[in-house]
Amino acid sequence: MAPWSGLWAGRPALAGDAYRGTPVVVKMENPNWSISEIDGDGGEFLPRAGRRRRRGKNAKQITWVLLLKAHRAAGCLTWLASAAVAVGGAARRRIAAGRTDDSNAAEGDGVGVGAAPPRSWLYAFIRGFLLLSVFLLAVELAAYANGRGRVLVASVDSFHASWVRFRAAYVAPPLQLLADACVVLFLVQSADRLVQSLGCFYIHLTRIKPKPVHPAAMLDQEDPEAGYYPMVLVQIPMCNEKEVYQQSIAAVCNLDWPRSNFLVQVLDDSDDPTTQALIKEEVEKWQQNGAHIVYRHRVLREGYKAGNLKSAMNCSYVKDYEYVAIFDADFQPYPDFLKRTVPHFKDNEELGLVQARWSFVNKDENLLTRLQNINLCFHFEVEQQVNGIFINFFGFNGTAGVWRIKALESSGGWMERTTVEDMDIAVRAHLNGWKFVFLNDVECQCELPESYEAYRKQQHRWHSGPMQLFRLCLPDIIRCKIALWKKANLIFLFFLLRKLILPFYSFTLFCIILPMTMFVPEAELPDWVVCYIPALMSFLNILPAPKSFPFIIPYLLFENTMSVTKFNAMISGLFQLGSAYEWVVTKKSGRSSEGDLIASAPKDLEQQKACSTPILDLAAIKEQSIPKQSSTRKEAKKKYNRIYKKELALSLLLLTAAAHSLLSKQGIHFYFLLFQGLSFLLVGLDLIGEDVK
Repeated sequence: MAPWSGLWAGRPALAGDAYRGTPVVVKMENPNWSISEIDGDGGEFLPRAGRRRRRGKNAKQITWVLLLKAHRAAGCLTWLASAAVAVGGAARRRIAAGRTDDSNAAEGDGVGVGAAPPRSWLYAFIRGFLLLSVFLLAVELAAYANGRGRVLVASVDSFHASWVRFRAAYVAPPLQLLADACVVLFLVQSADRLVQSLGCFYIHLTRIKPKPVHPAAMLDQEDPEAGYYPMVLVQIPMCNEKEVYQQSIAAVCNLDWPRSNFLVQVLDDSDDPTTQALIKEEVEKWQQNGAHIVYRHRVLREGYKAGNLKSAMNCSYVKDYEYVAIFDADFQPYPDFLKRTVPHFKDNEELGLVQARWSFVNKDENLLTRLQNINLCFHFEVEQQVNGIFINFFGFNGTAGVWRIKALESSGGWMERTTVEDMDIAVRAHLNGWKFVFLNDVECQCELPESYEAYRKQQHRWHSGPMQLFRLCLPDIIRCKIALWKKANLIFLFFLLRKLILPFYSFTLFCIILPMTMFVPEAELPDWVVCYIPALMSFLNILPAPKSFPFIIPYLLFENTMSVTKFNAMISGLFQLGSAYEWVVTKKSGRSSEGDLIASAPKDLEQQKACSTPILDLAAIKEQSIPKQSSTRKEAKKKYNRIYKKELALSLLLLTAAAHSLLSKQGIHFYFLLFQGLSFLLVGLDLIGEDVK
């Protein structure tokens, strides 16, 4: 029998009620028992002696817990101090070196033909805004000190009162109007992303998957003509990419396809004689071992990649081929790539393009590659797949795809008018009625940029080119005879919403309007715009890459940080500014996966009757790759990290706004501005990605 029983207002006594002042009537059956402790989680009844022992024990535990927490706090402070010292040291070294983003073209680090120094109009605007915000913060601090009885400058109060009246009457209304417009655009773009995510979920739920009408039959060694094996031209455009030419040529030459039915074109645009000689020598090795491969080098290198592809398609022997597969220099297709893509064309005369998705050999190399992997997984898994399934159209990714040559020719062929020749040909083919298929389960390995400089140049090209193309294609879209909903999709969704509105509102809303609302509190941004909706969108973006969930916060901050580059590129392309046609070949490191890399040295192909892949010696691969990687590292030591002025200026702007937010107790806005400002600071000091020197 229990030593006690309790009654309270007709129900059992609850321990948590003691703290709320509710009387508890307890009938004690043993005077040696008493209540030792009552807390919100339930009371415990012990003898009086046991109660004293328990209290002593709890006091010791509390002491140890406090000491442990103090130790952890000290460790955290030590880590923060070390991080601050490291950032300060990096900043001092960057500034002392004097290497900024304006010196890229002068030094030629990664700059291709036609590259121009970036325009400084955006930096001048950000710098002016920063100086204004620092001045307003100083005025607010002086007025705050005067209000607490510490008069610093007597005229500050009158100036502050005039500023408050002026901002309420003339600054707040247009700022609030611009903020509301950006919020509407933000909601529209978020709705589009949500619909795409729901479409992807429906595809996975119903297991919709493009299937060829007649799959390719297994190759018969005795009858190589059995099955569907049409003539395929394989092109590898490259330019000064000596880090990756061996593995790309090896992977393409080992495609599982009848040797007589495909030809490899190595389209070398390199202007470095040493690189030209190395690539030509590699092609000759494969020719001597039975591969059907040719080397082409242009004397007049006009039109960048589009001009290279256009020149190759003018060869007389191209008329003998029905399809063309394109792989950039760092792409390594699996041997069954053609077998899984080309059969989709059979008995489907309206199909013009089959696109495969990308996978990345260096996605875990550093924080920058992890964040890129999140973005590109969403692009392929959601955007490309949904558009391919439901509307049979998407932007060609420029590589890892197979075109029907007839579709290319009927759409005007490759054109050099923009820096996104892949999107250009895709839009023109769509206007001519050709359909596209995206294969999410067919992968082609490639490499992500590991340095912020290379990634920034790549994103500039990818976001300025679509605006150039939009200006050129808009009249053709309006005049063409395709369905009205297809025109609306091209103009409003494909170009305006996803290529123009997204970088515009992302930069304007989170980098300009939000810090301005700290100094003009009459204009407001609600918490759900600053925190909840962006968090939801980041969650949707990261779903296709579930292993990247620990990086959801860095991803959100980094995407906002990249908005300055994307906004600058979008404006340059839309208004044809100097950097709109800047073309920079993305730097490669030559990384590859041992299990997926095909031998760098050709094997004896003549002994194989048809197209079976040679047996590869992985030990030989590693031996051949070690010297190349070491030489790559030696060359990398000649490169330097930079400081990026626009990102640094925005960092100081956001941190200034965060200080003002802390002064006015803005809550969640302070934390967002603080961490976003630190994110800009890390990127501005080139502390993300490859740490070169």
